[in-house]
Amino acid sequence: MITVNSLSLQFGKRVLFDEVNIKFTKGNCYGVIGANGAGKSTFLKILSGEIESTKGKIDMEPGSRMAVLKQNHYEFDEFEVLQVVLMGHKKLWQNMQEKESLYAKTPFTDEDGLKVGELEAEFAEMDGWNADSDAAALLSNLGLPESLHYTKMKELAGNQKVRVLLAQALFGDPDILLLDEPTNDLDVDTIKWLENFLADFKNTVIVVSHDRHFLDMVCTHIVDIDFGKITPYTGNFSFWYESSQLAAKQRSDKNKKTEDKRKELIEFIQRFSANASKSKQATSRKKALEKLNIDEIKPSNRKYPGVIFSQEREAGNDILEIKQLKAIGNDGKPLFTDLNLTVNKGDKIAVISRDSNAINAFYEILNGDRKADAGDFKWGITTQIGYLPLDNSEFFNEEMNLIEWLRQYSGENKDETYIRGFLGKMLFSGEETFKKVSVLSGGEKVRCMLSRLMLQNANVMILNEPTNHLDMESIISLNEGLQNYKGTLLFSSHDHQLNQTVANRVVEITPNGCIDALMSFDEYLESDAIKEKKANLYEIAVS
Repeated sequence: MITVNSLSLQFGKRVLFDEVNIKFTKGNCYGVIGANGAGKSTFLKILSGEIESTKGKIDMEPGSRMAVLKQNHYEFDEFEVLQVVLMGHKKLWQNMQEKESLYAKTPFTDEDGLKVGELEAEFAEMDGWNADSDAAALLSNLGLPESLHYTKMKELAGNQKVRVLLAQALFGDPDILLLDEPTNDLDVDTIKWLENFLADFKNTVIVVSHDRHFLDMVCTHIVDIDFGKITPYTGNFSFWYESSQLAAKQRSDKNKKTEDKRKELIEFIQRFSANASKSKQATSRKKALEKLNIDEIKPSNRKYPGVIFSQEREAGNDILEIKQLKAIGNDGKPLFTDLNLTVNKGDKIAVISRDSNAINAFYEILNGDRKADAGDFKWGITTQIGYLPLDNSEFFNEEMNLIEWLRQYSGENKDETYIRGFLGKMLFSGEETFKKVSVLSGGEKVRCMLSRLMLQNANVMILNEPTNHLDMESIISLNEGLQNYKGTLLFSSHDHQLNQTVANRVVEITPNGCIDALMSFDEYLESDAIKEKKANLYEIAVS
């Protein structure tokens, strides 16, 4: 258990948190949410002791061990991968180092022998004899093959380092586990393993994530950071979101009687309680919801951008034909070969791959930014393409303000009121519209790119990781906008819920062609036939 008492944090005149009191108890998983800049990661750093609060204190039960997902990918570059995981259990790692140092001593004294005996007993109590195998199992489950376990960290790619650092945090069954965006750079299979791991985890988990599906699968509580306050709510993210929306609707409905509102809230709680079986956390969450006081349900103060995609004209039946497409990576190995695909009018295709470089190359070829190494493709003559690239940095080099920047993409209508309207939809208003685009945050740049995309009125859109850098409110609005879009869509996202609710077709790019399935994302992940196809294609690629 960890308790926060009268916590406040202030930077100059800005108060980030004020008089926060909250208790995190064993057996629960707390999902920390809040708008970009609200202080989610900062709060975790205070809990871990990395930074100090202005006021207040953090109390942990005596003897409790805390583990934290590290964000510095270069901190352990000179260490072997397996060693980095073992370092996650500091007491065990110190024991191992001290033993090794004593055994190497010459001469080895009787006093050294007594000390080693004490260390060996302590080592056994900490289950040290199974440490290497447990660490190796974690790495394998997180998608890092045994061949890399004795490699130095500096030799790994960035997404591989993320997996090692995650294994480090999970290792040794910590009493309190702090995770900041743990699903970043993980593929869907690894995320699913992590969901199951955390659902079975018996101690305390506090996690920051923008992945709604992940929060739904692992969380028993949501901790909302808003207006300097940190408020815990029972239930997963969907429960928090829908209940807060219901409360907001009720607050605006002045004519509705108090008793009617109460009845509606009770029915809502009972419905969610009955549906709690979607996760391994079901039992504890269902019990928590049954005990929930309806006074806990509060309206959200969040602002949601307006993401609305329209078509200037409807496309004809011919959209895109791809034949024998091939792309070679920088290492000389194929990203994909013999890729054949017909995109039909109205398709909404989730494009996935174990290798993000394959997706990047695929989209760059379709957008004309890269030449294919073999094969060809043809767009229909009535298609109008809107493209959201993974890297948008080239769009924000000039010293323009937001109005000037968006005016470039507004076609014939250069009216400032018209431009401000689009910026307003994306929550840029007043003095903010005169901010220079070169100083925008990652999330602000993506919202600008979405405004640009909305102005294009394309009948085909290609979106590469559109949720990157966005806060939860923007992700929800984007999700709704893509569901309502009437055109054809190819998109890639690590957001499970976006994939599940938007796509009617899944295409997985492998080094040896693609798997094309007309089904939902969840159906694709659960299909035994698809799993067999994947195994065969990747086996061919390896051989």
